Amino acid sequence: MSLFNGLNISASGLTANRLRMDVVSSNIANANTNRAKLVDGEWLPYRRKTVELTQNGVSPFEQKLQSTINKGNGEVSGVNVSRIKEDQAPFVQTYDPSHPDANEEGYVLSSNVDPVKEMVDLMSATRSYEANVTAMNASKSMFMKALEIGK
Repeated sequence: MSLFNGLNISASGLTANRLRMDVVSSNIANANTNRAKLVDGEWLPYRRKTVELTQNGVSPFEQKLQSTINKGNGEVSGVNVSRIKEDQAPFVQTYDPSHPDANEEGYVLSSNVDPVKEMVDLMSATRSYEANVTAMNASKSMFMKALEIGK
């Protein structure tokens, strides 16, 4: 186990949660966007995006092998963003025949972004970011105390 393993894990968590916060803020900014993508001559609303995280660089086989070799003390290697995917939930339909984007029946398709859900995701990403900062500061403090031993 490397001395800086804890810092590397926290750094990967900081990077991943920063991207989560960026995606959430993009979702909130585009919550009322009715014309995000032109498909077959028809405008579609903005579709909510989500971030998928995976364990960094360890395949399931490698993880089990390391766990067996180390008798349950396998190394953890942080997280990375595997992909940013679009939420396939249906768009919200509202009746407004006077709207320029209304269809033949008078319904307007709106984005599938729920601001309340986005705020919860933002709070979760913020708390995870803060937890990684705290862990990084604790590691730094331990390194500083270890250096003081030699004085």
